[in-house]
Amino acid sequence: MNTTVVVLFLAIVILTLIITYFAAKHTQTTGDFYTAGGELKGWQNGIAIAGDYLSAASFLGIAGAIALYGFDGFFYSIGFLIAYLVVLFLVAEPLRNLGKYTLADMLKARFDATKVRGAAALSTITIVLFYMIAQLVGAGALIQLLFDIPYWIAVLIVGVMMTVYVLFGGMIATSWVQIVKAILLMAGMVIISFLVLLNFNFDIMYMFNEVKSVTSHGADYLKPGLKYTEPLGTISLMIALVLGTAGLPHILMRFFTVKDAKSARSSVITATWVIGIFYVLTLFLGFGAAAFVGEANILAANPGGNMAAPLLAKAIGGEILFAFISAVAFATILAVVAGLVLSGASAFAHDLYGQIIKKGKATDKQQMLAARYASLAVSILAILLALFAQYLNVAFLVSLAFCIAASANLPVILYTVYWKKFNTAGAVTSMLTGLFSALILVSLSPSVFSPVEGAALFVGEPIFPLANPALVSVPLGFLGGYLGTIFSKETNSRRYAKVKVKANTGYREKES
Repeated sequence: MNTTVVVLFLAIVILTLIITYFAAKHTQTTGDFYTAGGELKGWQNGIAIAGDYLSAASFLGIAGAIALYGFDGFFYSIGFLIAYLVVLFLVAEPLRNLGKYTLADMLKARFDATKVRGAAALSTITIVLFYMIAQLVGAGALIQLLFDIPYWIAVLIVGVMMTVYVLFGGMIATSWVQIVKAILLMAGMVIISFLVLLNFNFDIMYMFNEVKSVTSHGADYLKPGLKYTEPLGTISLMIALVLGTAGLPHILMRFFTVKDAKSARSSVITATWVIGIFYVLTLFLGFGAAAFVGEANILAANPGGNMAAPLLAKAIGGEILFAFISAVAFATILAVVAGLVLSGASAFAHDLYGQIIKKGKATDKQQMLAARYASLAVSILAILLALFAQYLNVAFLVSLAFCIAASANLPVILYTVYWKKFNTAGAVTSMLTGLFSALILVSLSPSVFSPVEGAALFVGEPIFPLANPALVSVPLGFLGGYLGTIFSKETNSRRYAKVKVKANTGYREKES
Protein backbone atom coordinates (compact mmCIF):
# COMPACT_ATOMS: atom_id res chain seq x y z
CA MET A 1 0.00 0.00 0.00
CA ASN A 2 1.43 3.38 -1.09
CA THR A 3 1.73 5.84 1.82
CA THR A 4 1.54 8.87 -0.50
CA VAL A 5 -1.69 7.57 -2.00
CA VAL A 6 -3.19 7.04 1.45
CA VAL A 7 -2.21 10.55 2.58
CA LEU A 8 -3.69 12.23 -0.51
CA PHE A 9 -6.85 10.14 -0.30
CA LEU A 10 -7.31 11.15 3.33
CA ALA A 11 -6.65 14.80 2.40
CA ILE A 12 -9.41 14.66 -0.22
CA VAL A 13 -11.82 13.01 2.21
CA ILE A 14 -11.07 15.52 4.99
CA LEU A 15 -11.44 18.48 2.59
CA THR A 16 -14.83 17.29 1.35
CA LEU A 17 -16.03 16.59 4.89
CA ILE A 18 -15.02 20.12 5.95
CA ILE A 19 -17.03 21.51 3.02
CA THR A 20 -19.98 19.38 4.06
CA TYR A 21 -19.71 20.54 7.67
CA PHE A 22 -19.91 24.24 6.76
CA ALA A 23 -22.56 23.62 4.11
CA ALA A 24 -24.75 21.81 6.64
CA LYS A 25 -24.94 25.03 8.68
CA HIS A 26 -26.48 26.83 5.71
CA THR A 27 -28.85 24.04 4.66
CA GLN A 28 -32.00 25.01 6.50
CA THR A 29 -34.80 24.74 3.93
CA THR A 30 -35.79 22.46 1.05
CA GLY A 31 -34.65 25.21 -1.33
CA ASP A 32 -31.18 25.09 0.25
CA PHE A 33 -31.15 21.29 0.11
CA TYR A 34 -32.28 20.94 -3.53
CA THR A 35 -30.84 24.04 -5.24
CA ALA A 36 -28.48 25.84 -2.79
CA GLY A 37 -31.17 28.50 -2.43
CA GLY A 38 -30.59 29.60 -6.05
CA GLU A 39 -27.67 31.72 -4.87
CA LEU A 40 -24.78 30.37 -6.95
CA LYS A 41 -23.18 32.77 -9.43
CA GLY A 42 -23.06 31.80 -13.09
CA TRP A 43 -19.33 31.05 -13.17
CA GLN A 44 -19.56 29.06 -9.94
CA ASN A 45 -22.41 26.97 -11.27
CA GLY A 46 -20.57 26.54 -14.59
CA ILE A 47 -17.55 25.05 -12.86
CA ALA A 48 -19.86 22.92 -10.69
CA ILE A 49 -21.65 21.68 -13.84
CA ALA A 50 -18.27 20.72 -15.27
CA GLY A 51 -17.43 18.97 -12.00
CA ASP A 52 -20.75 17.14 -12.16
CA TYR A 53 -20.40 16.24 -15.84
CA LEU A 54 -16.74 15.18 -15.88
CA SER A 55 -17.37 11.85 -14.27
CA ALA A 56 -15.51 8.58 -13.90
CA ALA A 57 -16.65 7.82 -17.43
CA SER A 58 -14.86 10.90 -18.72
CA PHE A 59 -11.68 10.61 -16.71
CA LEU A 60 -11.23 6.85 -16.45
CA GLY A 61 -13.43 5.37 -19.16
CA ILE A 62 -12.58 7.64 -22.09
CA ALA A 63 -8.84 7.55 -21.43
CA GLY A 64 -9.04 3.75 -21.43
CA ALA A 65 -11.23 3.65 -24.54
CA ILE A 66 -8.81 5.87 -26.50
CA ALA A 67 -5.80 3.87 -25.26
CA LEU A 68 -7.36 0.58 -26.40
CA TYR A 69 -9.35 1.63 -29.49
CA GLY A 70 -7.83 4.90 -30.70
CA PHE A 71 -10.15 6.99 -32.86
CA ASP A 72 -13.26 5.09 -31.80
CA GLY A 73 -12.54 5.82 -28.15
CA PHE A 74 -12.48 9.55 -28.94
CA PHE A 75 -16.12 9.36 -30.10
CA TYR A 76 -17.16 9.77 -26.47
CA SER A 77 -15.20 13.02 -26.12
CA ILE A 78 -16.70 14.42 -29.32
CA GLY A 79 -20.25 13.49 -28.35
CA PHE A 80 -20.06 14.74 -24.77
CA LEU A 81 -18.67 18.11 -25.90
CA ILE A 82 -21.10 18.79 -28.76
CA ALA A 83 -23.96 17.93 -26.42
CA TYR A 84 -23.56 21.24 -24.61
CA LEU A 85 -24.57 23.15 -27.73
CA VAL A 86 -27.98 21.45 -27.49
CA VAL A 87 -28.21 22.41 -23.82
CA LEU A 88 -27.14 26.02 -24.47
CA PHE A 89 -29.43 26.78 -27.40
CA LEU A 90 -32.54 24.72 -26.62
CA VAL A 91 -32.83 23.81 -22.95
CA ALA A 92 -30.95 25.91 -20.36
CA GLU A 93 -32.91 29.17 -20.42
CA PRO A 94 -36.51 27.84 -20.70
CA LEU A 95 -35.77 25.14 -18.12
CA ARG A 96 -34.51 27.71 -15.61
CA ASN A 97 -37.47 30.02 -16.25
CA LEU A 98 -40.14 27.32 -15.99
CA GLY A 99 -38.80 25.05 -13.23
CA LYS A 100 -38.09 25.18 -9.52
CA TYR A 101 -36.31 22.05 -8.24
CA THR A 102 -36.74 19.20 -10.74
CA LEU A 103 -37.67 18.37 -14.34
CA ALA A 104 -41.19 17.57 -13.15
CA ASP A 105 -41.52 21.13 -11.81
CA MET A 106 -40.69 22.45 -15.26
CA LEU A 107 -43.36 20.24 -16.83
CA LYS A 108 -45.89 21.37 -14.21
CA ALA A 109 -45.73 24.85 -15.69
CA ARG A 110 -47.86 23.40 -18.49
CA PHE A 111 -49.38 20.17 -17.10
CA ASP A 112 -50.96 19.82 -13.66
CA ALA A 113 -51.62 16.07 -13.91
CA THR A 114 -49.85 13.99 -11.27
CA LYS A 115 -49.23 11.26 -13.85
CA VAL A 116 -46.87 13.62 -15.71
CA ARG A 117 -44.91 14.24 -12.54
CA GLY A 118 -44.88 10.51 -11.77
CA ALA A 119 -43.56 9.62 -15.22
CA ALA A 120 -40.84 12.29 -14.94
CA ALA A 121 -39.82 10.98 -11.51
CA LEU A 122 -39.64 7.40 -12.82
CA SER A 123 -37.44 8.49 -15.72
CA THR A 124 -35.18 10.49 -13.39
CA ILE A 125 -34.66 7.62 -10.97
CA THR A 126 -33.87 5.16 -13.80
CA ILE A 127 -31.25 7.46 -15.34
CA VAL A 128 -29.70 8.17 -11.95
CA LEU A 129 -29.29 4.46 -11.24
CA PHE A 130 -27.58 3.75 -14.59
CA TYR A 131 -25.24 6.69 -14.13
CA MET A 132 -24.42 5.81 -10.53
CA ILE A 133 -23.56 2.23 -11.46
CA ALA A 134 -20.89 3.59 -13.83
CA GLN A 135 -19.37 5.79 -11.13
CA LEU A 136 -19.34 3.00 -8.55
CA VAL A 137 -17.74 0.56 -11.01
CA GLY A 138 -14.99 3.10 -11.65
CA ALA A 139 -14.55 3.72 -7.93
CA GLY A 140 -14.39 0.03 -7.14
CA ALA A 141 -11.76 -0.61 -9.81
CA LEU A 142 -9.66 2.34 -8.63
CA ILE A 143 -9.68 1.55 -4.92
CA GLN A 144 -9.23 -2.16 -5.56
CA LEU A 145 -6.07 -1.39 -7.55
CA LEU A 146 -4.66 1.04 -4.99
CA PHE A 147 -5.42 -0.68 -1.71
CA ASP A 148 -5.65 -4.31 -2.80
CA ILE A 149 -9.06 -4.84 -1.20
CA PRO A 150 -12.04 -6.75 -2.61
CA TYR A 151 -14.13 -4.91 -5.20
CA TRP A 152 -17.34 -5.09 -3.17
CA ILE A 153 -15.71 -3.45 -0.15
CA ALA A 154 -14.38 -0.65 -2.35
CA VAL A 155 -17.85 0.00 -3.79
CA LEU A 156 -19.37 -0.01 -0.31
CA ILE A 157 -16.84 2.54 0.98
CA VAL A 158 -17.65 4.98 -1.83
CA GLY A 159 -21.38 4.37 -1.41
CA VAL A 160 -21.26 5.31 2.27
CA MET A 161 -19.21 8.45 1.69
CA MET A 162 -21.32 9.78 -1.17
CA THR A 163 -24.44 9.43 0.95
CA VAL A 164 -22.91 11.43 3.80
CA TYR A 165 -22.38 14.50 1.60
CA VAL A 166 -26.02 14.58 0.50
CA LEU A 167 -27.56 13.71 3.85
CA PHE A 168 -25.90 16.58 5.67
CA GLY A 169 -24.87 19.19 3.11
CA GLY A 170 -27.41 18.97 0.30
CA MET A 171 -26.81 20.97 -2.89
CA ILE A 172 -24.55 23.53 -1.19
CA ALA A 173 -22.02 20.89 -0.17
CA THR A 174 -22.42 19.01 -3.44
CA SER A 175 -21.79 22.17 -5.50
CA TRP A 176 -18.62 23.16 -3.68
CA VAL A 177 -17.26 19.61 -3.72
CA GLN A 178 -17.84 19.64 -7.48
CA ILE A 179 -16.09 23.01 -7.89
CA VAL A 180 -13.02 21.87 -5.93
CA LYS A 181 -12.96 18.58 -7.79
CA ALA A 182 -13.21 20.27 -11.21
CA ILE A 183 -10.21 22.50 -10.41
CA LEU A 184 -8.13 19.55 -9.18
CA LEU A 185 -9.13 17.42 -12.17
CA MET A 186 -8.19 20.10 -14.70
CA ALA A 187 -4.86 20.60 -12.94
CA GLY A 188 -4.17 16.86 -13.15
CA MET A 189 -5.16 16.74 -16.83
CA VAL A 190 -2.85 19.63 -17.72
CA ILE A 191 0.09 18.10 -15.82
CA ILE A 192 -0.27 14.67 -17.46
CA SER A 193 -0.81 16.17 -20.93
CA PHE A 194 2.31 18.32 -20.52
CA LEU A 195 4.38 15.31 -19.50
CA VAL A 196 3.04 13.22 -22.39
CA LEU A 197 3.91 15.95 -24.88
CA LEU A 198 7.31 16.33 -23.22
CA ASN A 199 8.00 12.65 -23.87
CA PHE A 200 7.03 13.18 -27.51
CA ASN A 201 9.25 16.28 -27.76
CA PHE A 202 6.12 18.46 -28.09
CA ASP A 203 5.66 17.09 -31.61
CA ILE A 204 2.03 16.06 -32.08
CA MET A 205 2.64 14.47 -35.48
CA TYR A 206 5.44 12.40 -33.96
CA MET A 207 3.01 11.28 -31.25
CA PHE A 208 0.47 10.16 -33.85
CA ASN A 209 3.07 8.19 -35.77
CA GLU A 210 4.49 6.64 -32.62
CA VAL A 211 1.20 5.31 -31.23
CA LYS A 212 0.56 3.44 -34.47
CA SER A 213 3.69 1.39 -33.89
CA VAL A 214 3.13 0.58 -30.20
CA THR A 215 -0.40 -0.81 -30.40
CA SER A 216 -1.48 -4.17 -31.77
CA HIS A 217 -3.82 -2.44 -34.23
CA GLY A 218 -1.16 -0.63 -36.25
CA ALA A 219 -2.40 2.04 -38.66
CA ASP A 220 -6.02 1.04 -37.96
CA TYR A 221 -5.61 2.55 -34.49
CA LEU A 222 -6.09 6.04 -35.93
CA LYS A 223 -9.03 5.10 -38.17
CA PRO A 224 -12.72 4.72 -37.32
CA GLY A 225 -14.21 1.25 -37.22
CA LEU A 226 -11.82 -0.49 -34.82
CA LYS A 227 -14.39 -0.87 -32.05
CA TYR A 228 -17.57 0.33 -33.74
CA THR A 229 -17.61 -1.72 -36.90
CA GLU A 230 -21.27 -1.08 -37.68
CA PRO A 231 -22.06 2.43 -39.02
CA LEU A 232 -25.57 2.34 -37.57
CA GLY A 233 -24.15 1.45 -34.16
CA THR A 234 -21.80 4.42 -34.30
CA ILE A 235 -24.60 6.79 -35.32
CA SER A 236 -26.77 5.43 -32.51
CA LEU A 237 -24.03 6.04 -29.95
CA MET A 238 -23.49 9.62 -31.14
CA ILE A 239 -27.24 10.35 -30.97
CA ALA A 240 -27.26 9.20 -27.36
CA LEU A 241 -24.21 11.28 -26.41
CA VAL A 242 -25.19 14.47 -28.24
CA LEU A 243 -28.86 14.53 -27.20
CA GLY A 244 -28.61 12.80 -23.82
CA THR A 245 -26.98 15.63 -21.86
CA ALA A 246 -30.05 17.84 -22.30
CA GLY A 247 -32.11 15.20 -20.49
CA LEU A 248 -29.77 14.22 -17.63
CA PRO A 249 -31.58 15.02 -14.35
CA HIS A 250 -28.46 15.87 -12.32
CA ILE A 251 -27.34 18.34 -15.01
CA LEU A 252 -30.82 19.85 -15.45
CA MET A 253 -31.10 20.30 -11.69
CA ARG A 254 -28.03 22.52 -11.69
CA PHE A 255 -29.83 25.25 -13.65
CA PHE A 256 -32.11 25.83 -10.68
CA THR A 257 -29.16 26.80 -8.46
CA VAL A 258 -28.78 30.23 -10.11
CA LYS A 259 -31.08 33.23 -9.76
CA ASP A 260 -32.07 33.90 -13.38
CA ALA A 261 -31.85 32.79 -17.01
CA LYS A 262 -28.87 35.03 -17.72
CA SER A 263 -26.90 33.22 -15.03
CA ALA A 264 -28.07 29.88 -16.46
CA ARG A 265 -26.65 30.82 -19.89
CA SER A 266 -23.44 32.01 -18.25
CA SER A 267 -23.23 28.66 -16.44
CA VAL A 268 -23.41 26.71 -19.70
CA ILE A 269 -20.81 28.89 -21.42
CA THR A 270 -18.36 28.49 -18.53
CA ALA A 271 -19.02 24.76 -18.34
CA THR A 272 -18.54 24.38 -22.11
CA TRP A 273 -15.09 25.99 -21.99
CA VAL A 274 -13.92 23.84 -19.08
CA ILE A 275 -15.40 20.67 -20.55
CA GLY A 276 -14.08 21.46 -24.04
CA ILE A 277 -10.50 21.83 -22.82
CA PHE A 278 -10.85 18.67 -20.76
CA TYR A 279 -12.02 16.52 -23.67
CA VAL A 280 -9.27 17.75 -25.96
CA LEU A 281 -6.76 16.69 -23.30
CA THR A 282 -8.25 13.17 -23.10
CA LEU A 283 -6.56 12.52 -26.42
CA PHE A 284 -3.14 12.96 -24.82
CA LEU A 285 -4.11 10.70 -21.91
CA GLY A 286 -5.29 7.94 -24.21
CA PHE A 287 -2.32 8.09 -26.57
CA GLY A 288 0.07 8.44 -23.66
CA ALA A 289 -1.36 5.35 -21.97
CA ALA A 290 -1.08 3.36 -25.21
CA ALA A 291 2.56 4.38 -25.64
CA PHE A 292 3.93 4.36 -22.09
CA VAL A 293 1.71 1.82 -20.27
CA GLY A 294 0.86 -0.60 -23.04
CA GLU A 295 -2.30 -2.42 -24.04
CA ALA A 296 -1.44 -5.58 -22.09
CA ASN A 297 -0.80 -3.73 -18.82
CA ILE A 298 -3.98 -1.67 -19.17
CA LEU A 299 -6.10 -4.78 -19.69
CA ALA A 300 -4.33 -6.62 -16.87
CA ALA A 301 -5.21 -3.85 -14.39
CA ASN A 302 -8.86 -3.73 -15.50
CA PRO A 303 -10.53 -5.53 -18.44
CA GLY A 304 -12.57 -2.42 -19.23
CA GLY A 305 -9.47 -0.22 -19.51
CA ASN A 306 -10.64 2.01 -16.66
CA MET A 307 -7.21 2.30 -15.00
CA ALA A 308 -5.35 3.70 -18.02
CA ALA A 309 -5.11 7.28 -16.66
CA PRO A 310 -3.72 6.40 -13.19
CA LEU A 311 -1.27 3.91 -14.72
CA LEU A 312 -0.10 6.57 -17.17
CA ALA A 313 0.47 9.00 -14.30
CA LYS A 314 2.63 6.40 -12.59
CA ALA A 315 4.59 5.61 -15.74
CA ILE A 316 5.54 9.20 -16.60
CA GLY A 317 5.34 10.97 -13.22
CA GLY A 318 6.20 8.39 -10.61
CA GLU A 319 4.46 7.58 -7.35
CA ILE A 320 3.62 11.17 -6.40
CA LEU A 321 1.72 11.93 -9.63
CA PHE A 322 0.11 8.49 -9.47
CA ALA A 323 -1.10 9.24 -5.95
CA PHE A 324 -2.39 12.70 -6.93
CA ILE A 325 -4.26 11.46 -10.02
CA SER A 326 -5.73 8.54 -8.09
CA ALA A 327 -6.93 10.89 -5.34
CA VAL A 328 -8.41 13.24 -7.95
CA ALA A 329 -10.16 10.31 -9.63
CA PHE A 330 -11.61 9.41 -6.25
CA ALA A 331 -12.78 13.02 -5.72
CA THR A 332 -14.27 12.94 -9.22
CA ILE A 333 -16.38 9.94 -8.38
CA LEU A 334 -17.48 11.31 -5.00
CA ALA A 335 -18.55 14.64 -6.51
CA VAL A 336 -20.55 13.08 -9.35
CA VAL A 337 -22.31 10.46 -7.27
CA ALA A 338 -23.26 13.10 -4.69
CA GLY A 339 -25.02 15.04 -7.44
CA LEU A 340 -26.69 11.87 -8.69
CA VAL A 341 -27.90 10.90 -5.22
CA LEU A 342 -29.32 14.38 -4.78
CA SER A 343 -31.23 14.34 -8.08
CA GLY A 344 -32.59 10.86 -7.35
CA ALA A 345 -33.58 11.85 -3.82
CA SER A 346 -35.34 14.98 -5.12
CA ALA A 347 -37.40 12.84 -7.50
CA PHE A 348 -38.47 10.63 -4.61
CA ALA A 349 -38.94 13.26 -1.92
CA HIS A 350 -40.13 16.31 -3.86
CA ASP A 351 -42.01 14.77 -6.79
CA LEU A 352 -43.37 11.44 -5.53
CA TYR A 353 -43.72 12.14 -1.80
CA GLY A 354 -44.16 15.91 -1.60
CA GLN A 355 -46.31 16.55 -4.67
CA ILE A 356 -48.10 13.25 -5.40
CA ILE A 357 -48.52 11.53 -2.02
CA LYS A 358 -48.78 14.68 0.14
CA LYS A 359 -50.37 16.72 -2.71
CA GLY A 360 -48.02 19.65 -2.18
CA LYS A 361 -48.83 19.97 1.52
CA ALA A 362 -45.66 18.40 2.96
CA THR A 363 -43.74 20.61 5.36
CA ASP A 364 -40.08 21.45 4.92
CA LYS A 365 -39.22 19.08 7.73
CA GLN A 366 -41.18 16.21 6.17
CA GLN A 367 -39.57 16.75 2.75
CA MET A 368 -36.07 16.93 4.22
CA LEU A 369 -36.63 13.68 6.11
CA ALA A 370 -38.06 12.02 3.00
CA ALA A 371 -35.09 13.23 0.93
CA ARG A 372 -32.63 11.70 3.38
CA TYR A 373 -34.44 8.36 3.39
CA ALA A 374 -34.56 8.48 -0.42
CA SER A 375 -30.81 9.17 -0.56
CA LEU A 376 -30.19 5.98 1.39
CA ALA A 377 -32.51 3.97 -0.87
CA VAL A 378 -30.94 5.24 -4.10
CA SER A 379 -27.43 4.59 -2.80
CA ILE A 380 -28.16 1.05 -1.64
CA LEU A 381 -29.85 0.08 -4.91
CA ALA A 382 -27.00 1.53 -7.01
CA ILE A 383 -24.39 -0.31 -4.92
CA LEU A 384 -26.17 -3.64 -5.36
CA LEU A 385 -26.41 -3.17 -9.13
CA ALA A 386 -22.77 -2.05 -9.40
CA LEU A 387 -21.59 -5.34 -7.91
CA PHE A 388 -22.77 -7.13 -11.06
CA ALA A 389 -21.16 -4.71 -13.55
CA GLN A 390 -17.53 -4.87 -12.42
CA TYR A 391 -16.00 -5.69 -15.81
CA LEU A 392 -17.94 -3.29 -18.03
CA ASN A 393 -16.30 -0.09 -19.33
CA VAL A 394 -17.73 2.84 -17.37
CA ALA A 395 -17.91 5.10 -20.44
CA PHE A 396 -20.20 2.56 -22.07
CA LEU A 397 -22.42 2.35 -18.96
CA VAL A 398 -22.84 6.12 -18.99
CA SER A 399 -23.75 6.05 -22.69
CA LEU A 400 -26.75 3.90 -21.73
CA ALA A 401 -27.86 6.53 -19.21
CA PHE A 402 -27.49 9.14 -21.96
CA CYS A 403 -29.65 7.01 -24.24
CA ILE A 404 -32.49 6.89 -21.71
CA ALA A 405 -32.19 10.64 -21.06
CA ALA A 406 -32.34 11.40 -24.80
CA SER A 407 -35.26 9.02 -25.35
CA ALA A 408 -37.46 9.80 -22.33
CA ASN A 409 -36.65 13.35 -21.17
CA LEU A 410 -35.49 15.40 -24.15
CA PRO A 411 -38.63 14.87 -26.30
CA VAL A 412 -40.98 15.99 -23.53
CA ILE A 413 -38.80 19.04 -22.72
CA LEU A 414 -38.72 20.21 -26.34
CA TYR A 415 -42.41 19.51 -26.95
CA THR A 416 -43.38 21.34 -23.75
CA VAL A 417 -41.48 24.47 -24.71
CA TYR A 418 -41.88 24.54 -28.49
CA TRP A 419 -45.13 22.72 -29.52
CA LYS A 420 -48.44 24.50 -28.99
CA LYS A 421 -50.68 21.40 -29.33
CA PHE A 422 -48.69 19.21 -26.92
CA ASN A 423 -50.86 17.93 -24.05
CA THR A 424 -50.89 15.73 -20.94
CA ALA A 425 -51.45 12.48 -22.83
CA GLY A 426 -48.58 13.30 -25.15
CA ALA A 427 -46.25 14.10 -22.24
CA VAL A 428 -46.90 10.81 -20.46
CA THR A 429 -46.78 8.77 -23.66
CA SER A 430 -43.54 10.41 -24.74
CA MET A 431 -41.71 9.73 -21.48
CA LEU A 432 -42.94 6.17 -21.00
CA THR A 433 -42.37 5.20 -24.65
CA GLY A 434 -38.84 6.58 -24.63
CA LEU A 435 -38.00 5.06 -21.26
CA PHE A 436 -39.31 1.55 -21.82
CA SER A 437 -38.18 1.27 -25.44
CA ALA A 438 -34.64 2.13 -24.34
CA LEU A 439 -34.71 -0.32 -21.43
CA ILE A 440 -36.23 -3.17 -23.46
CA LEU A 441 -33.87 -2.73 -26.39
CA VAL A 442 -30.84 -2.52 -24.11
CA SER A 443 -31.91 -5.74 -22.38
CA LEU A 444 -31.95 -7.49 -25.79
CA SER A 445 -28.73 -5.94 -27.09
CA PRO A 446 -25.05 -6.97 -27.19
CA SER A 447 -24.63 -4.91 -24.01
CA VAL A 448 -26.43 -7.66 -22.10
CA PHE A 449 -26.01 -10.76 -24.31
CA SER A 450 -22.77 -11.86 -25.96
CA PRO A 451 -21.61 -15.25 -27.25
CA VAL A 452 -18.20 -14.51 -25.69
CA GLU A 453 -18.12 -15.32 -21.99
CA GLY A 454 -17.33 -12.30 -19.83
CA ALA A 455 -17.97 -9.75 -22.61
CA ALA A 456 -21.47 -8.94 -21.32
CA LEU A 457 -23.76 -9.75 -18.42
CA PHE A 458 -25.08 -12.97 -19.99
CA VAL A 459 -23.79 -15.47 -22.53
CA GLY A 460 -26.00 -15.75 -25.59
CA GLU A 461 -26.88 -14.25 -28.96
CA PRO A 462 -28.32 -10.70 -28.79
CA ILE A 463 -31.75 -10.20 -30.35
CA PHE A 464 -31.34 -6.46 -30.99
CA PRO A 465 -28.12 -5.68 -32.93
CA LEU A 466 -27.19 -2.20 -31.61
CA ALA A 467 -25.24 -1.91 -28.36
CA ASN A 468 -26.77 1.52 -27.78
CA PRO A 469 -30.40 1.70 -28.97
CA ALA A 470 -30.70 5.52 -29.23
CA LEU A 471 -31.15 5.35 -33.02
CA VAL A 472 -34.48 3.61 -32.41
CA SER A 473 -35.55 4.68 -28.91
CA VAL A 474 -35.08 8.47 -29.38
CA PRO A 475 -37.38 8.64 -32.45
CA LEU A 476 -39.85 6.43 -30.56
CA GLY A 477 -39.85 8.94 -27.68
CA PHE A 478 -40.69 11.78 -30.06
CA LEU A 479 -43.23 9.63 -31.93
CA GLY A 480 -44.92 8.63 -28.68
CA GLY A 481 -45.36 12.28 -27.73
CA TYR A 482 -46.77 13.12 -31.16
CA LEU A 483 -49.23 10.21 -31.33
CA GLY A 484 -50.30 10.64 -27.70
CA THR A 485 -51.12 14.26 -28.45
CA ILE A 486 -52.99 13.92 -31.74
CA PHE A 487 -55.12 11.01 -30.49
CA SER A 488 -56.14 12.90 -27.36
CA LYS A 489 -58.95 15.45 -27.38
CA GLU A 490 -57.32 17.55 -24.69
CA THR A 491 -56.17 21.07 -25.65
CA ASN A 492 -54.21 23.59 -23.61
CA SER A 493 -53.17 26.23 -26.13
CA ARG A 494 -54.09 29.00 -23.67
CA ARG A 495 -51.75 27.47 -21.09
CA TYR A 496 -49.04 27.26 -23.74
CA ALA A 497 -49.20 31.01 -24.35
CA LYS A 498 -48.32 31.61 -20.70
CA VAL A 499 -45.56 28.99 -20.84
CA LYS A 500 -44.06 30.59 -23.95
CA VAL A 501 -43.90 34.02 -22.30
CA LYS A 502 -42.49 32.58 -19.08
CA ALA A 503 -39.91 30.40 -20.88
CA ASN A 504 -38.53 33.35 -22.83
CA THR A 505 -38.75 36.12 -20.23
CA GLY A 506 -38.69 34.43 -16.84
CA TYR A 507 -41.82 36.35 -15.86
CA ARG A 508 -43.70 34.69 -13.01
CA GLU A 509 -47.17 35.63 -11.88
CA LYS A 510 -47.61 36.35 -8.20
CA GLU A 511 -48.92 33.31 -6.39
CA SER A 512 -52.09 33.84 -4.40
